[in-house]
Amino acid sequence: MPAWQRNLAQLQICPPTDSARFGLHEQWLLPVSPAPLAHGPSTQGLQASKPLCVFVAGATGYIGHHVARELVSRGHEVVCLVRECSGVAGAVDLETTRQRLSGCEVRVGDITDWNSLDQEGFKGKTFDAVVSCLASRSGGISDSLAIDYRANRLLLDAALAGGVGQFVLLSAICVQKPQLAFQRAKQRIEQELMASGLCYSIVRPTAFFKSLAGQVESVKRGKPFTIFAGTQATCKPIGEADLAKFMANCLQDPALQNAVLSIGGPGDAVTLEDCGRMLFELLGRKPVFRRVPVFMFSLIIPILSALGFVLPRFRDMAEFARIGRYYATESMLLLDPSTGMYDAAATPSFGRQTLRDFYERVLEYGLEGQELGDHALFDASVKIQDR
Repeated sequence: MPAWQRNLAQLQICPPTDSARFGLHEQWLLPVSPAPLAHGPSTQGLQASKPLCVFVAGATGYIGHHVARELVSRGHEVVCLVRECSGVAGAVDLETTRQRLSGCEVRVGDITDWNSLDQEGFKGKTFDAVVSCLASRSGGISDSLAIDYRANRLLLDAALAGGVGQFVLLSAICVQKPQLAFQRAKQRIEQELMASGLCYSIVRPTAFFKSLAGQVESVKRGKPFTIFAGTQATCKPIGEADLAKFMANCLQDPALQNAVLSIGGPGDAVTLEDCGRMLFELLGRKPVFRRVPVFMFSLIIPILSALGFVLPRFRDMAEFARIGRYYATESMLLLDPSTGMYDAAATPSFGRQTLRDFYERVLEYGLEGQELGDHALFDASVKIQDR
Protein backbone atom coordinates (compact mmCIF):
# COMPACT_ATOMS: atom_id res chain seq x y z
CA MET A 1 0.00 0.00 0.00
CA PRO A 2 1.42 3.45 -0.91
CA ALA A 3 2.46 5.70 1.97
CA TRP A 4 -0.29 8.24 1.27
CA GLN A 5 -2.96 5.50 1.53
CA ARG A 6 -1.51 4.24 4.82
CA ASN A 7 -1.59 7.76 6.23
CA LEU A 8 -5.15 8.30 5.04
CA ALA A 9 -6.16 5.09 6.76
CA GLN A 10 -4.71 6.50 9.98
CA LEU A 11 -6.75 9.66 9.40
CA GLN A 12 -9.93 7.57 8.93
CA ILE A 13 -10.48 9.23 5.53
CA CYS A 14 -11.45 7.27 2.43
CA PRO A 15 -10.41 8.75 -0.92
CA PRO A 16 -12.93 8.65 -3.76
CA THR A 17 -12.87 5.83 -6.27
CA ASP A 18 -11.09 6.25 -9.58
CA SER A 19 -14.38 6.96 -11.36
CA ALA A 20 -15.63 9.44 -8.79
CA ARG A 21 -15.12 13.16 -9.01
CA PHE A 22 -14.14 15.24 -6.01
CA GLY A 23 -17.27 17.37 -5.87
CA LEU A 24 -19.53 14.33 -5.34
CA HIS A 25 -17.83 13.13 -2.17
CA GLU A 26 -18.17 15.86 0.41
CA GLN A 27 -18.80 13.30 3.16
CA TRP A 28 -15.17 12.16 3.09
CA LEU A 29 -14.08 15.76 3.59
CA LEU A 30 -15.79 16.17 6.92
CA PRO A 31 -13.38 16.83 9.81
CA VAL A 32 -12.42 13.85 11.95
CA SER A 33 -10.30 13.31 15.03
CA PRO A 34 -7.19 11.92 13.34
CA ALA A 35 -4.89 9.38 14.86
CA PRO A 36 -1.24 10.50 14.93
CA LEU A 37 0.39 10.24 11.51
CA ALA A 38 3.52 8.25 10.92
CA HIS A 39 5.18 11.54 9.99
CA GLY A 40 3.61 13.29 12.96
CA PRO A 41 1.99 16.60 11.90
CA SER A 42 3.51 19.25 14.06
CA THR A 43 2.81 22.80 15.06
CA GLN A 44 6.56 23.38 15.10
CA GLY A 45 7.74 25.80 12.40
CA LEU A 46 10.51 25.24 9.88
CA GLN A 47 14.14 26.27 10.22
CA ALA A 48 14.89 29.91 9.53
CA SER A 49 17.73 29.42 7.02
CA LYS A 50 17.00 26.04 5.45
CA PRO A 51 15.97 25.92 1.75
CA LEU A 52 12.58 24.27 1.60
CA CYS A 53 10.65 22.09 -0.81
CA VAL A 54 7.30 23.84 -1.27
CA PHE A 55 4.15 22.79 -3.11
CA VAL A 56 2.20 25.84 -4.37
CA ALA A 57 -1.46 25.53 -5.32
CA GLY A 58 -3.10 28.29 -7.31
CA ALA A 59 0.23 29.31 -8.84
CA THR A 60 -1.38 30.62 -12.04
CA GLY A 61 -3.55 33.10 -10.14
CA TYR A 62 -2.96 36.77 -9.49
CA ILE A 63 -1.20 36.27 -6.15
CA GLY A 64 -0.11 32.67 -6.63
CA HIS A 65 2.43 33.24 -9.38
CA HIS A 66 4.02 36.09 -7.41
CA VAL A 67 4.27 33.80 -4.38
CA ALA A 68 5.87 31.02 -6.44
CA ARG A 69 8.43 33.39 -7.96
CA GLU A 70 9.21 34.94 -4.58
CA LEU A 71 9.89 31.50 -3.12
CA VAL A 72 12.19 30.65 -6.03
CA SER A 73 14.08 33.93 -5.54
CA ARG A 74 14.77 32.86 -1.95
CA GLY A 75 16.33 29.60 -3.04
CA HIS A 76 13.43 27.28 -2.28
CA GLU A 77 12.49 24.32 -4.47
CA VAL A 78 8.99 25.06 -5.77
CA VAL A 79 6.55 22.63 -7.37
CA CYS A 80 3.32 23.94 -8.93
CA LEU A 81 0.34 21.91 -10.14
CA VAL A 82 -1.40 23.73 -13.00
CA ARG A 83 -4.02 23.11 -15.68
CA GLU A 84 -3.30 22.84 -19.40
CA CYS A 85 -5.01 26.20 -19.84
CA SER A 86 -5.31 28.73 -17.03
CA GLY A 87 -6.07 32.37 -16.36
CA VAL A 88 -9.32 34.23 -17.01
CA ALA A 89 -11.47 32.16 -19.40
CA GLY A 90 -8.57 29.69 -19.81
CA ALA A 91 -6.72 32.15 -22.03
CA VAL A 92 -3.18 31.24 -20.87
CA ASP A 93 -1.58 28.18 -22.47
CA LEU A 94 0.84 25.83 -20.77
CA GLU A 95 3.96 27.22 -22.45
CA THR A 96 3.13 30.73 -21.24
CA THR A 97 2.48 29.38 -17.76
CA ARG A 98 5.90 27.69 -17.71
CA GLN A 99 7.52 30.97 -18.72
CA ARG A 100 5.68 32.88 -15.98
CA LEU A 101 6.70 30.27 -13.44
CA SER A 102 10.33 30.12 -14.51
CA GLY A 103 12.43 28.40 -11.88
CA CYS A 104 9.51 26.28 -10.64
CA GLU A 105 8.84 22.65 -11.48
CA VAL A 106 5.51 22.84 -13.30
CA ARG A 107 3.33 19.74 -13.17
CA VAL A 108 0.03 19.41 -15.04
CA GLY A 109 -3.07 18.12 -13.30
CA ASP A 110 -6.35 18.90 -11.59
CA ILE A 111 -6.19 20.24 -8.03
CA THR A 112 -9.85 19.30 -7.50
CA ASP A 113 -9.28 15.59 -8.23
CA TRP A 114 -7.72 13.41 -5.55
CA ASN A 115 -5.99 10.99 -7.92
CA SER A 116 -4.56 13.82 -10.01
CA LEU A 117 -3.34 15.67 -6.93
CA ASP A 118 -1.64 12.51 -5.68
CA GLN A 119 -0.25 11.18 -8.96
CA GLU A 120 0.54 14.34 -10.93
CA GLY A 121 0.90 16.77 -8.02
CA PHE A 122 2.63 15.18 -5.04
CA LYS A 123 3.98 12.12 -7.01
CA GLY A 124 5.27 10.50 -3.84
CA LYS A 125 7.45 13.47 -2.97
CA THR A 126 7.62 14.73 0.61
CA PHE A 127 7.22 18.50 0.83
CA ASP A 128 8.28 20.70 3.71
CA ALA A 129 5.34 23.03 3.18
CA VAL A 130 2.20 23.64 1.16
CA VAL A 131 1.15 27.15 0.17
CA SER A 132 -2.42 27.50 -1.08
CA CYS A 133 -3.43 30.54 -3.11
CA LEU A 134 -6.60 28.85 -4.36
CA ALA A 135 -9.68 31.02 -4.72
CA SER A 136 -12.84 30.94 -6.77
CA ARG A 137 -12.81 33.24 -9.78
CA SER A 138 -16.45 34.25 -9.72
CA GLY A 139 -17.45 34.19 -6.06
CA GLY A 140 -20.54 32.22 -7.10
CA ILE A 141 -22.13 29.78 -4.68
CA SER A 142 -21.11 26.48 -6.27
CA ASP A 143 -17.70 27.79 -7.35
CA SER A 144 -16.96 28.98 -3.82
CA LEU A 145 -17.79 25.60 -2.31
CA ALA A 146 -15.82 23.73 -4.97
CA ILE A 147 -12.63 25.83 -4.78
CA ASP A 148 -12.50 27.91 -1.60
CA TYR A 149 -13.52 24.95 0.55
CA ARG A 150 -13.43 21.58 -1.21
CA ALA A 151 -10.22 22.01 -3.21
CA ASN A 152 -8.45 23.45 -0.17
CA ARG A 153 -9.79 20.61 1.99
CA LEU A 154 -8.47 18.08 -0.52
CA LEU A 155 -5.09 19.82 -0.44
CA LEU A 156 -5.08 19.81 3.36
CA ASP A 157 -5.83 16.08 3.43
CA ALA A 158 -3.03 15.45 0.93
CA ALA A 159 -0.66 17.48 3.10
CA LEU A 160 -1.62 15.48 6.19
CA ALA A 161 -1.29 12.18 4.35
CA GLY A 162 2.04 13.16 2.80
CA GLY A 163 3.77 14.26 5.98
CA VAL A 164 3.91 17.96 5.11
CA GLY A 165 5.10 20.04 8.05
CA GLN A 166 3.49 23.41 7.37
CA PHE A 167 0.52 24.89 5.53
CA VAL A 168 0.16 28.55 4.49
CA LEU A 169 -3.37 29.50 3.43
CA LEU A 170 -4.30 32.65 1.53
CA SER A 171 -7.70 33.76 2.83
CA ALA A 172 -9.32 37.21 3.00
CA ILE A 173 -9.96 39.78 5.73
CA CYS A 174 -13.70 39.77 5.01
CA VAL A 175 -13.88 36.27 6.54
CA GLN A 176 -14.03 38.07 9.91
CA LYS A 177 -17.62 39.08 9.04
CA PRO A 178 -18.92 36.28 6.81
CA GLN A 179 -22.15 36.95 4.93
CA LEU A 180 -21.32 35.50 1.50
CA ALA A 181 -20.82 32.00 0.14
CA PHE A 182 -17.11 32.39 -0.56
CA GLN A 183 -16.52 33.91 2.90
CA ARG A 184 -18.25 31.00 4.64
CA ALA A 185 -16.26 28.54 2.52
CA LYS A 186 -13.00 30.25 3.47
CA GLN A 187 -14.02 30.39 7.12
CA ARG A 188 -14.71 26.66 7.12
CA ILE A 189 -11.32 25.68 5.71
CA GLU A 190 -9.60 28.11 8.07
CA GLN A 191 -11.21 26.37 11.05
CA GLU A 192 -10.31 22.91 9.77
CA LEU A 193 -6.71 23.92 9.10
CA MET A 194 -6.36 25.29 12.63
CA ALA A 195 -7.75 22.01 14.01
CA SER A 196 -5.54 19.81 11.80
CA GLY A 197 -2.42 19.75 13.96
CA LEU A 198 -0.25 21.21 11.21
CA CYS A 199 1.84 24.31 11.71
CA TYR A 200 -0.24 26.92 9.89
CA SER A 201 -0.34 30.53 8.79
CA ILE A 202 -3.67 31.96 7.62
CA VAL A 203 -3.07 35.17 5.69
CA ARG A 204 -6.01 37.57 5.38
CA PRO A 205 -5.14 40.47 3.04
CA THR A 206 -7.35 43.54 3.08
CA ALA A 207 -7.70 44.15 -0.67
CA PHE A 208 -5.51 43.87 -3.74
CA PHE A 209 -4.46 46.86 -5.83
CA LYS A 210 -6.07 45.29 -8.88
CA SER A 211 -9.47 45.25 -7.15
CA LEU A 212 -9.23 49.06 -7.23
CA ALA A 213 -8.08 49.21 -10.84
CA GLY A 214 -11.32 48.39 -12.62
CA GLN A 215 -12.06 51.98 -13.63
CA VAL A 216 -8.58 53.07 -14.70
CA GLU A 217 -9.18 52.63 -18.42
CA SER A 218 -12.64 54.23 -18.42
CA VAL A 219 -11.35 57.26 -16.50
CA LYS A 220 -8.47 57.59 -18.97
CA ARG A 221 -11.09 57.70 -21.74
CA GLY A 222 -12.83 60.62 -20.04
CA LYS A 223 -15.56 58.75 -18.19
CA PRO A 224 -16.61 59.68 -14.64
CA PHE A 225 -15.49 57.56 -11.69
CA THR A 226 -18.36 55.52 -10.20
CA ILE A 227 -18.80 55.45 -6.42
CA PHE A 228 -21.60 54.40 -4.12
CA ALA A 229 -23.54 57.16 -2.45
CA GLY A 230 -24.03 57.16 1.30
CA THR A 231 -21.15 54.85 2.22
CA GLN A 232 -17.61 55.39 3.47
CA ALA A 233 -16.23 51.87 3.20
CA THR A 234 -12.44 51.98 3.38
CA CYS A 235 -9.48 49.66 2.89
CA LYS A 236 -5.68 49.50 3.09
CA PRO A 237 -4.86 47.66 -0.15
CA ILE A 238 -1.65 45.70 -0.57
CA GLY A 239 0.43 45.06 -3.69
CA GLU A 240 0.85 41.56 -5.09
CA ALA A 241 4.64 41.55 -4.71
CA ASP A 242 4.47 42.75 -1.10
CA LEU A 243 1.82 40.17 -0.24
CA ALA A 244 3.96 37.44 -1.83
CA LYS A 245 6.91 38.48 0.34
CA PHE A 246 4.73 38.38 3.46
CA MET A 247 3.46 34.90 2.63
CA ALA A 248 6.99 33.67 1.96
CA ASN A 249 8.05 35.06 5.34
CA CYS A 250 5.42 32.86 6.99
CA LEU A 251 7.41 29.76 6.13
CA GLN A 252 10.39 30.66 8.28
CA ASP A 253 9.34 33.35 10.77
CA PRO A 254 8.02 31.76 13.99
CA ALA A 255 6.14 34.97 14.83
CA LEU A 256 3.96 34.37 11.75
CA GLN A 257 3.18 30.72 12.45
CA ASN A 258 0.13 29.17 14.09
CA ALA A 259 -1.59 32.50 13.60
CA VAL A 260 -4.35 34.25 11.65
CA LEU A 261 -2.68 37.26 10.04
CA SER A 262 -4.65 40.22 8.76
CA ILE A 263 -2.43 42.36 6.57
CA GLY A 264 -2.71 45.53 4.51
CA GLY A 265 -0.35 47.71 2.55
CA PRO A 266 1.49 50.88 3.55
CA GLY A 267 -0.20 54.25 3.85
CA ASP A 268 -3.54 55.48 5.09
CA ALA A 269 -6.85 53.71 4.54
CA VAL A 270 -8.72 54.97 1.48
CA THR A 271 -12.33 55.15 0.34
CA LEU A 272 -13.44 54.51 -3.23
CA GLU A 273 -13.80 58.27 -3.63
CA ASP A 274 -10.19 58.72 -2.49
CA CYS A 275 -9.15 56.29 -5.23
CA GLY A 276 -11.03 58.31 -7.82
CA ARG A 277 -9.51 61.60 -6.70
CA MET A 278 -6.06 60.02 -6.83
CA LEU A 279 -6.60 58.87 -10.40
CA PHE A 280 -7.89 62.26 -11.57
CA GLU A 281 -4.96 64.01 -9.87
CA LEU A 282 -2.45 61.76 -11.62
CA LEU A 283 -4.20 62.43 -14.92
CA GLY A 284 -4.19 66.17 -14.27
CA ARG A 285 -7.96 66.44 -14.51
CA LYS A 286 -10.80 67.71 -12.36
CA PRO A 287 -12.60 64.88 -10.51
CA VAL A 288 -15.96 63.85 -11.95
CA PHE A 289 -17.99 61.25 -10.07
CA ARG A 290 -21.08 59.23 -10.82
CA ARG A 291 -22.86 58.28 -7.60
CA VAL A 292 -24.86 55.07 -7.52
CA PRO A 293 -27.32 54.54 -4.64
CA VAL A 294 -26.49 51.53 -2.48
CA PHE A 295 -30.16 50.80 -1.84
CA MET A 296 -30.53 49.53 -5.40
CA PHE A 297 -28.95 46.27 -4.20
CA SER A 298 -31.84 45.85 -1.76
CA LEU A 299 -34.21 46.06 -4.71
CA ILE A 300 -32.26 43.75 -7.01
CA ILE A 301 -31.29 40.96 -4.60
CA PRO A 302 -34.83 39.78 -3.62
CA ILE A 303 -35.90 39.69 -7.28
CA LEU A 304 -32.88 37.66 -8.37
CA SER A 305 -33.20 35.37 -5.34
CA ALA A 306 -36.84 34.65 -6.16
CA LEU A 307 -35.97 33.90 -9.79
CA GLY A 308 -33.26 31.57 -8.54
CA PHE A 309 -35.89 29.17 -7.20
CA VAL A 310 -37.10 28.68 -10.77
CA LEU A 311 -33.98 29.27 -12.85
CA PRO A 312 -30.73 28.18 -11.12
CA ARG A 313 -28.54 30.63 -13.03
CA PHE A 314 -30.15 33.50 -11.11
CA ARG A 315 -28.84 32.12 -7.80
CA ASP A 316 -25.31 33.19 -8.65
CA MET A 317 -26.58 36.48 -10.05
CA ALA A 318 -28.19 37.16 -6.67
CA GLU A 319 -24.94 36.24 -4.96
CA PHE A 320 -23.00 38.62 -7.20
CA ALA A 321 -25.38 41.40 -6.18
CA ARG A 322 -24.84 40.50 -2.51
CA ILE A 323 -21.08 40.68 -3.12
CA GLY A 324 -21.51 44.12 -4.66
CA ARG A 325 -23.48 45.33 -1.67
CA TYR A 326 -20.94 43.88 0.75
CA TYR A 327 -17.97 45.63 -0.84
CA ALA A 328 -19.94 48.85 -1.19
CA THR A 329 -20.79 48.98 2.51
CA GLU A 330 -18.14 47.02 4.46
CA SER A 331 -14.58 48.19 5.07
CA MET A 332 -11.68 45.87 4.34
CA LEU A 333 -9.98 46.60 7.66
CA LEU A 334 -9.47 44.78 10.94
CA LEU A 335 -12.74 44.42 12.82
CA ASP A 336 -12.71 45.11 16.55
CA PRO A 337 -14.96 42.37 18.00
CA SER A 338 -15.53 44.33 21.20
CA THR A 339 -17.02 47.32 19.38
CA GLY A 340 -18.08 45.84 16.03
CA MET A 341 -16.21 48.72 14.35
CA TYR A 342 -13.49 48.61 11.71
CA ASP A 343 -10.15 49.97 12.90
CA ALA A 344 -7.73 51.35 10.31
CA ALA A 345 -5.05 52.13 12.90
CA ALA A 346 -5.12 48.54 14.18
CA THR A 347 -4.89 47.01 10.69
CA PRO A 348 -1.29 45.85 10.20
CA SER A 349 0.68 47.23 7.25
CA PHE A 350 3.44 45.58 5.26
CA GLY A 351 5.50 46.40 2.19
CA ARG A 352 6.64 49.41 0.23
CA GLN A 353 4.39 49.86 -2.79
CA THR A 354 1.52 52.27 -2.27
CA LEU A 355 -1.73 52.50 -4.19
CA ARG A 356 -0.45 55.73 -5.73
CA ASP A 357 2.65 53.90 -6.98
CA PHE A 358 0.40 51.27 -8.51
CA TYR A 359 -1.82 53.82 -10.26
CA GLU A 360 1.23 55.62 -11.65
CA ARG A 361 2.52 52.34 -13.05
CA VAL A 362 -0.71 51.20 -14.70
CA LEU A 363 -1.42 54.66 -16.12
CA GLU A 364 1.96 54.55 -17.83
CA TYR A 365 2.28 50.88 -18.75
CA GLY A 366 -1.30 49.57 -18.82
CA LEU A 367 -3.16 46.86 -16.94
CA GLU A 368 -1.50 43.77 -18.36
CA GLY A 369 -1.45 41.09 -15.68
CA GLN A 370 -4.25 42.77 -13.73
CA GLU A 371 -7.17 40.85 -15.28
CA LEU A 372 -10.14 40.86 -12.97
CA GLY A 373 -11.86 37.51 -13.03
CA ASP A 374 -15.07 36.39 -14.66
CA HIS A 375 -17.63 38.80 -13.25
CA ALA A 376 -17.88 42.53 -12.73
CA LEU A 377 -20.57 44.90 -11.51
CA PHE A 378 -21.42 48.40 -12.64
CA ASP A 379 -18.72 49.37 -15.13
CA ALA A 380 -16.12 47.39 -13.18
CA SER A 381 -16.37 49.60 -10.12
CA VAL A 382 -16.75 46.50 -7.97
CA LYS A 383 -14.64 43.48 -8.79
CA ILE A 384 -14.56 39.90 -7.63
CA GLN A 385 -11.04 39.15 -6.40
CA ASP A 386 -9.12 36.52 -8.34
CA ARG A 387 -6.10 35.21 -6.32
